[in-house]
Amino acid sequence: MKIAAQLYTVRDFTQTPAEIEKTLKKVKKIGYNAVQISGFGPIEPENLKDLVDEIGLEICATHIGFDRLKNDLDNVIKEHKLWNCKQVGLGIMPEEYRKSAESIRKFLQEIAPIAKKLKENGLQFIYHNHNVEFAKYGPKTGMDILLEESDPEFFDFEIDTYWIQAGGANPVEWIRKVKNRMDVVHFKDMTVKGWDPQMAEIGEGNLNWPKIIKACRENNVEWACVEQDVCQRNPFESLAISLHNLKGMGL
Repeated sequence: MKIAAQLYTVRDFTQTPAEIEKTLKKVKKIGYNAVQISGFGPIEPENLKDLVDEIGLEICATHIGFDRLKNDLDNVIKEHKLWNCKQVGLGIMPEEYRKSAESIRKFLQEIAPIAKKLKENGLQFIYHNHNVEFAKYGPKTGMDILLEESDPEFFDFEIDTYWIQAGGANPVEWIRKVKNRMDVVHFKDMTVKGWDPQMAEIGEGNLNWPKIIKACRENNVEWACVEQDVCQRNPFESLAISLHNLKGMGL
């Protein structure tokens, strides 16, 4: 399992091509050799390709907006092939699909041909969860519906450890549930301040990392993407702390 930096963590520093270049160089200097593209401002795909090649970074995955997946899929495919990036991620289904079991099933119907076309072009659709997918609709959660009623040939997952825990579920159990359907995982820790859970650098919170890492290895997860949506310090420092701690855990 290889480590990557999920660049949504440093989204405030990737809104112009000049900022993107500076940020990619800083992430490489910290010690990351791969990144997930998310939260970027506009940049030409060819320019991004030149930058990562020059700096020595691999693009292991992305997050793409649902509108682009629906309405600009050919260009999405073209970009990912240019970047040699197989994993095409959706960060969350739009709110309109999160209202009921029926609306989640509508999302699955709409994403199915998109995921199929990605597969036909040598790419893989991956779905990233938050806690909202763990709302219950009768006996099942939304996440249960996504797992049980999506096509395993085309629909993969990108489990986020923090959001699984925040949804009242067990990250280790869910990593095992999506066995053979997850090449990319999001590593994010959880701590507590007062009454409130907070995101933390990996190893600085309360998640059971030995068991999480063991489950990922047993299920042949290829990429562990370090992400922290909200940092209590400079986000580059947070990325560095997480990487240091993960290396101390044997990654």
